[in-house]
Amino acid sequence: MRKVAVVMGSDSDLGVMRACADTLKALEIPFCVRVLSAHRTPEAARDFAACARESGFGVIIAAAGKAAHLAGAMAANTTLPVIGVPIKSSTLDGLDALLSTVQMPPGMPVATVAIDGAKNAALLAAQIIAVEDAALARRLADDREATRAKITAKDAQIRAEFEQE
Repeated sequence: MRKVAVVMGSDSDLGVMRACADTLKALEIPFCVRVLSAHRTPEAARDFAACARESGFGVIIAAAGKAAHLAGAMAANTTLPVIGVPIKSSTLDGLDALLSTVQMPPGMPVATVAIDGAKNAALLAAQIIAVEDAALARRLADDREATRAKITAKDAQIRAEFEQE
């Protein structure tokens, strides 16, 4: 199975990105977590992306706040799928990061999830890898069914509370 790279522009992003790591772990997907900055360590970020395929990665998840150029920097240096996670900052509530992540020029695609959407980034990475992995596809289907069951139970509880006699 291909690994997933989870890269963050700063260690301050870890609070949000733990949901990504937890989801990958629960789905039994091998991954690594790194702090690489598009601005402060551009050479290291470039080198990581350029060698990612040869290092056994299948997807890169890149999280960053504010200017949020990390996902684009990754995409510029690999042909692997890149998923951007815009991180909410106190400055503009993450809108700056969202726009920086989603507004990529033609030829440099970055799939972008919601602001602080770490869990969905992990699930999207899993879906990409599951195209070639039937066992992972089954785990994803089981996870989806567990989510449905939780919502169905909550619906029944709410309906019972407000049921008219």
